[in-house]
Amino acid sequence: MAAEKGHMKTLTVLKKRGHLFWIFQASGWCLYLSVSLVSYWVRGNLTTDIFVRYATAATAGFLVTVSFRYLYKRMKIQDRPILSLSLITIIVSLLGANVLIWLSNFLRYPYAGMKALTTEPTLLAYLNRVFWWFTPLIGWSALYLGIKFWQEWLVQKERTEKANALVQTAQLQILRYRMNPHFLFNVLNSIRALISENKAAAKNMVTELSEYLRYCLVSKNHENVPFRDEIESIRHYFNIQNMRYENKLDVSFEIDPAAEDFLMVSFLLHPLAENAVKHGMRSSPMPLKIRIKAELRQNSLHIDISNSGSWIEPSDQEGDLVVGKGLDNVRRRLADAYPGRFLFETCEKEGFVHARLVIGENPRG
Repeated sequence: MAAEKGHMKTLTVLKKRGHLFWIFQASGWCLYLSVSLVSYWVRGNLTTDIFVRYATAATAGFLVTVSFRYLYKRMKIQDRPILSLSLITIIVSLLGANVLIWLSNFLRYPYAGMKALTTEPTLLAYLNRVFWWFTPLIGWSALYLGIKFWQEWLVQKERTEKANALVQTAQLQILRYRMNPHFLFNVLNSIRALISENKAAAKNMVTELSEYLRYCLVSKNHENVPFRDEIESIRHYFNIQNMRYENKLDVSFEIDPAAEDFLMVSFLLHPLAENAVKHGMRSSPMPLKIRIKAELRQNSLHIDISNSGSWIEPSDQEGDLVVGKGLDNVRRRLADAYPGRFLFETCEKEGFVHARLVIGENPRG
């Protein structure tokens, strides 16, 4: 379905480009005819013969340059080196100037008879006329090729942006698939244990899990989400973990209301939340203290997720590798989504490990 939509969009773009060509083509030659006739009219020299001469010349020019278009398309000149392309356009324009002169004479034949088929009296006069028409034809070719190359560049740029977006989406999906099964299995085991011990707690955990998974599934269709949605899913995550670890977590939130509407890429803070729990449970006295602070300063979102304990370097253990890759994923997604407009650092200070993130126009301000 996505491929079909992309194909239909490409066809629509191509049709629009075709329509624009005919609009510019007709407008350009009409403008040439109008300017020529007005110049003669202003000088008081406009006659029927001059009108026919310029009308047939404009018609011939229109037809010749249309043939240029089809010729350039068949030759696929956009794939040729610049030297070869320049030589081709010069030759085509010279031949086109000759064709335009004779075609114009032929179109004027019904009005002027055999007189229309006669050329200039001397070779030099004829060459001057060829050169006179060569100039606008080479200009037409340069303009046509310039617009075509520009359009091709735009299409290629759009394809590249789509490809990058697909890569980012795939990376995000990989992160979800890597994190969720391990986390989900542990939660399900906790729910199974609680069912026989504390049905109310089991019910609450199911509710929190369903809300958390709902965000995971819904947010995958929206790259940017309000910060309030991201932080709400973090609340569900910590509520689940607190029930799993039997209230060994002390989690607090300090969220600036002005920051809640800030748009950010979805699922960005979850690796930091998971990191805080995993590291904290291994290095902190109980209860594990986790603090989430966020505020909006000068249109930049400042986030600090900290946990009591000490920094533990990722080892070869599976859990540590997941955390390490999760932090690398955060850095990659920030670089893709906010190039030059983010700051991300981790540090240990006064018994707490901090993950600090700033998103905005002036992250170091």
